[in-house]
Amino acid sequence: MNRRPGLSSRLKLTISYAGFLLFAGALLLAVVWVFVLRWLPDDDPRSLQKTFGPVIITGPNRSDLLRGFAPAAATALAFLLVFGLLGGWILAGRMLAPLTRIASAARMAANGSLSHRIRMKGRRDEFRELADGFDTMLEQLESHVAEQQRFAANASHELRTPLAISQTLLDAARNDPTRDQGELIERLHTVNTRAINLTEALLLLSRADRRSFTRELVDLSLIAEEAAEMLLPLAEKRQITLDVTGGTTQTVGSAALMLRMMMNLVQNAIVHNLPAGGTVTVHTEPRHDASVLRVENTGHPLPSELVPALTAPFQRGTERIRTDEHAGVGLGLAIVHSIVRAHDGTLDLTSRPTGGLIVTIRLPGTPQASSPSGAH
Repeated sequence: MNRRPGLSSRLKLTISYAGFLLFAGALLLAVVWVFVLRWLPDDDPRSLQKTFGPVIITGPNRSDLLRGFAPAAATALAFLLVFGLLGGWILAGRMLAPLTRIASAARMAANGSLSHRIRMKGRRDEFRELADGFDTMLEQLESHVAEQQRFAANASHELRTPLAISQTLLDAARNDPTRDQGELIERLHTVNTRAINLTEALLLLSRADRRSFTRELVDLSLIAEEAAEMLLPLAEKRQITLDVTGGTTQTVGSAALMLRMMMNLVQNAIVHNLPAGGTVTVHTEPRHDASVLRVENTGHPLPSELVPALTAPFQRGTERIRTDEHAGVGLGLAIVHSIVRAHDGTLDLTSRPTGGLIVTIRLPGTPQASSPSGAH
């Protein structure tokens, strides 16, 4: 904003300190005048003689004290003014020094340097709390910007792959007119479908991160049943047993995003499972003031160091990469994590000792979410 120039905070504080000190000195002199000089006799002894007769004054009268007191008082007030201005300037500078460091860090952050930290030493006070809060904000901003840069780089790489494949297929078809057009169209359709799915996943992830959705009352048990019904043919095709258990589990959020979250979890649990004879269990239940969703599946053992990275965008475990029609784009659990975070929930991933994964989601519950559990 364009603002008119004004007095600095340091100068304002200096004037305030000096003014307060000058006022205190003037008040003290006024007290001396009222409570001391008023008891001294008047400067005209003839007025006393008319009333009381002959009067002998043996000490200084009020006039004498005023002549001696007034210059000293003026000198004292002048000294207090100079002392207040000088001392106030020094004190204001010392008091505002933390703000100067914070302002310098803010200017560096505005210029793109988010790695700088104030790290102000000393005991806790208002300025140090402000500095610590500013450091925390810079740390979060730096982490968020780095995450967005990595995400943009990964997204560009992932989108470049299907485009490059399409370009190669088209070049091959142009150089070889006798090539089977049906095979070319089928491969282009597969590549294009993958690019569309990736783009939709990116848009959904961005929408969840912005929290730009309408909140309503959602029953996780009904969402789980709907997702299981839609993915049941896939489970039967892979000979996977799909069970949904639990009772009414209500939370507040977007029903569409909750369904996408459930679809991603169940589809991942089906696809990343045993070749045959595996199981997927989806359980919902209200627990205290939270609504809990747990998705558990069998599968191959997962290294413990791989599990925390599964929610990172475009992160795929080496043993979880698929090349069939259900090959993912590396955003399944990243979208789940983003949706859970947008609904103020928590996501916990735990590998099963016998193989597979347990995904536990806790979302804020509602007072109505207290019905007993049952099987669906």
